[in-house]
Amino acid sequence: MGMTVTEKILAAHAGKESVAPGDNIWVDVDVLMTHDVCGPGTIAIFKEQFGQNAKVWDREKVVIIPDHFIFTSDKHANRNIDILRDFVKEQDLPYYYDVGTDNYKGVCHIALAQEGHNRPGEVLFGTDSHTCTSGAFGMFSTGIGNTDAAFILGTGKIWVKVPETMRFEFTGTLPPYIMAKDILLQVIGDIGVDGATYRTMEWAGDAVYKLSMEERMTLCNMAIEAGGKNAVIEADDVTLEYVKQRTDKPYTIHHSDADAKYYFKKTYNADEMVPMVAKPHSPDNKAAVTECTDVKLDRSYIGSCTGGKLTDFVAAAKLLKGKKVVIDTFIVPATREVEEDLYKTQMDGESLADIFKNSGALMGEPSCAACLGGPKDTFGRANSNEVVISTTNRNFPGRMGSRQSQVYLSSPYTAAASALTGRITDPREFLNN
Repeated sequence: MGMTVTEKILAAHAGKESVAPGDNIWVDVDVLMTHDVCGPGTIAIFKEQFGQNAKVWDREKVVIIPDHFIFTSDKHANRNIDILRDFVKEQDLPYYYDVGTDNYKGVCHIALAQEGHNRPGEVLFGTDSHTCTSGAFGMFSTGIGNTDAAFILGTGKIWVKVPETMRFEFTGTLPPYIMAKDILLQVIGDIGVDGATYRTMEWAGDAVYKLSMEERMTLCNMAIEAGGKNAVIEADDVTLEYVKQRTDKPYTIHHSDADAKYYFKKTYNADEMVPMVAKPHSPDNKAAVTECTDVKLDRSYIGSCTGGKLTDFVAAAKLLKGKKVVIDTFIVPATREVEEDLYKTQMDGESLADIFKNSGALMGEPSCAACLGGPKDTFGRANSNEVVISTTNRNFPGRMGSRQSQVYLSSPYTAAASALTGRITDPREFLNN
């Protein structure tokens, strides 16, 4: 019996010829990532279990990226950064991207890709549920808790149950007004927030392979919103072109076998996709944008690991160029690199940054910002009773700040179109003009 790409990667890292869903195996870890929210807890458990003077298993394989609660005066959040700094200094860790320095990067999931830490065939664990984003690079990547991360920190290994795989294939061609976020909201709405629990979401088909790496990252990013263990897209020339520009470390490419066994397969016709939203208060509460055009909005938020990449802002700028937003609109680049690209990238002689500023949008520092609510001084945080359209990944009560606010999830196209009208708006109203 053949194996899926996920099974092959796990087998290789377990030193086995083959594995099957349900097998419990020890795997060697290539990269462990943590950040300012979970890093201090992970460090505390590591020292408790391995000793105050213990050293991490491999300095080159630990990546620490503060990104969540960083641009704040909150003393508890600031203390977390101090703990990270002390640990990095003590362990002499080379991959620490400290806030307030020229080395600061921004949101961990996008920074991992941009800094060359995502490589096909590798195994990456992170103390953040959206670590599944890295599966876009043909690797096994998933989120873990502090205790598991502490164990990896000391040993470089982790006990894993091999997941079953669900395959989602998109044939045909995506319409120009459809983004990866629309695909995600459609699929999560179809299978539910527990539809992929402890399973791999494998994305495939001509329409998927035509996507850029940034759009592929969006596609893998929200596997966790369906309960998924990981997401994966097989590496191809698009992947390799991106990776070669950012790292010269070796890697191995794996492909699913033709006779691989899947728990579930579903094929979609990409040509038939329409702009989607997830209504409050769950990512699987799907609706076509055309069903929600009577929803009045107070805010539009374009940012996060899900919607704060250059591709996302190019899409938003297409709609906002030469126009004015009519509600508070927040532009939050995921990383410093994305922020720099907003100033470098031109659209008809105007930078993306200028397009946003001239439209009346507010631009924030690269970070997770309001996606996780954050302290009261967090940029873009939703206030009481506000109705928000957002390119982020979750819309549970209180996720973006106030528990009384209502959050609709959408693509950058839809969020930008809605910013121009003050109501949920189909981007085709502007893109077809």
